[in-house]
Amino acid sequence: MSEQAWSTTVADAIRDAAALRGDRGGFTFADPRAPDKHYDWNQLLDAARARLAALHAEGLRKGDRLAMVIPVPEDFVLTFLAATLGGIVPVPMYPPVALGKVESYVKNVEHIVTSSGASALLISKQVRPILGSVLDTGAVKKLILVESLNLDAPRAGTEPASSPDDVCFLQYTSGSTSSPKGVVVTHGNLAANCVVIARDGLKTNSDTDHGVSWLPLYHDMGLIGFVMVPLFARINITFLPTMEFVKRPAYWLETIHRQRATITFAPNFAYALATRRVKDAELAKWDLSSMKHLGCGAEPIQPSTLRDFVERFSKAGLDGASLLPCYGMAEHTLAISFARHGSPTLRVDTVDVAGFRQGEARRVDPSTAEPGSTVEVVCCGEPFPGHEVSVRDPDGNPLPERTIGELCMKGPSVCPGYYANPETTAASFKDGWLYSGDKGYVADGAVYVCGRIKDMIIVHGRNYYPTDIEWVVNDVEGVRRGSAVAFACLPAAASSEQLAIVAEWAGKEQPSAEALEVIRKRVTELVQGALGLNAWQVVLIPPGTVPKTSSGKLQRRKTKQQFEDGTLGQEAPTTDKLDAKVAVAKQMARSYVSLAKSEVVSRLPDPVRAFFGKKK
Repeated sequence: MSEQAWSTTVADAIRDAAALRGDRGGFTFADPRAPDKHYDWNQLLDAARARLAALHAEGLRKGDRLAMVIPVPEDFVLTFLAATLGGIVPVPMYPPVALGKVESYVKNVEHIVTSSGASALLISKQVRPILGSVLDTGAVKKLILVESLNLDAPRAGTEPASSPDDVCFLQYTSGSTSSPKGVVVTHGNLAANCVVIARDGLKTNSDTDHGVSWLPLYHDMGLIGFVMVPLFARINITFLPTMEFVKRPAYWLETIHRQRATITFAPNFAYALATRRVKDAELAKWDLSSMKHLGCGAEPIQPSTLRDFVERFSKAGLDGASLLPCYGMAEHTLAISFARHGSPTLRVDTVDVAGFRQGEARRVDPSTAEPGSTVEVVCCGEPFPGHEVSVRDPDGNPLPERTIGELCMKGPSVCPGYYANPETTAASFKDGWLYSGDKGYVADGAVYVCGRIKDMIIVHGRNYYPTDIEWVVNDVEGVRRGSAVAFACLPAAASSEQLAIVAEWAGKEQPSAEALEVIRKRVTELVQGALGLNAWQVVLIPPGTVPKTSSGKLQRRKTKQQFEDGTLGQEAPTTDKLDAKVAVAKQMARSYVSLAKSEVVSRLPDPVRAFFGKKK
């Protein structure tokens, strides 16, 4: 992208995009069952202003927190932009995914609404039967349907002023290691991160670049990467419904082909899913040679996954040089480092296994190393200009290159902390540095991520990263890919911790006892052969029952807790089970009672309504 004046707040970015680009480009919302709906930059600003007037009509003002559960991308994006334009602070939340977990989902919503101090909960009518009950808990005072917003409400004519120090939105973490925490993201944080992503990481060109994203918009990579960055960089984006990708990954690549897209991002699992699911007949119809940036982040990156993806889709013209591994986290707004663009092959660091487990990343020549003596770590690139990455020991002392420690960051993208959570803020934000909780190292100025500190497995005094074990297990025939979880536990009467592995079996039908035993034996043998580790227990459970966050990350600590409690496999992932149907029915009944009560009370005379308002 040529040199440009960058906006300093999101509100300015919305207005500047309209003023500078007008009807050239914008946002497109695609759906396989309907024609694409396009908003150029002028239309986007007008639609945001109409929704802001509707939010004002609902009594919301600058500084109010607005919790949002809106699965439809068009409604989500336009309403989010409307809120930021008016200084209202959005609190995006994920929609219900597995209905069998509906009760825990509603409790999570209540936690986020309460902890954020939201003035209202804005939802789509499709989730109203599930979330109506929050009215009865007192967690939120007002429930608003996005479909009922008055888009013809009178407009104030001016938007309140915003500054870089103003809070733009609260990004609740996915809860992979604890209860979700609300990261405070300011306009200044967003401007800083979006500019370095667009200018230094992607080198975007507003005349030629076009992004495609199916990523969930309540998650930082989808929201910031494909709503905020395009606003600041003024590049075209096509949004796909997330569930359409899950149902048919080919839809993602088909859209890239159709739009001649140049930018897309996805987690590691998505590349594996597309490689497995796309049919040869579909692939033969596509031209993917337009792709310049094929980003991968949000979870540990497995080198073989990206290599397999490029090998398969190179038949459609995909260039391996487009691969762009990256590292980021919500507390750093989004991105921390991007790999350098244009490398003909995936950049990996091949290091000695023995040294790696003792905290040293000693590079070795893979062509001369003995089988099983090395491990590959994907290069996530160099920190952005104006930002720093430091590797530190448990006492906070900086460590030299190729020594593994905690990755810490400093710069304008680091957020102020967690909303109304001073203790947790103090633990992670120290003297201007963000302590990430991730283990990694720096080599030749580039960042290499090894895993979460608290997930480290220590067996017989040796360190193992769970992802190394899980990737081996995921390749075992009979194991559902992406479902394996490894952790250490202390069995009764044992003198040291042992390795336990939990994984889902593949297929809808439960394998026989003999077949399960064969799978367990394969897992044990492969882990022993690849890592020299003896698995104390291998537990196989039904598909969809390994605990995961809303963004699909494995919840290792929750899995370990269920293992110790004897509750593994009881997540009730789908409604084909009676208990799941009953849970959904109960929640819907509670919601309808709450909604009916709220409607009745709203029609009572003021003194009577005030009386009911005092009741718990």
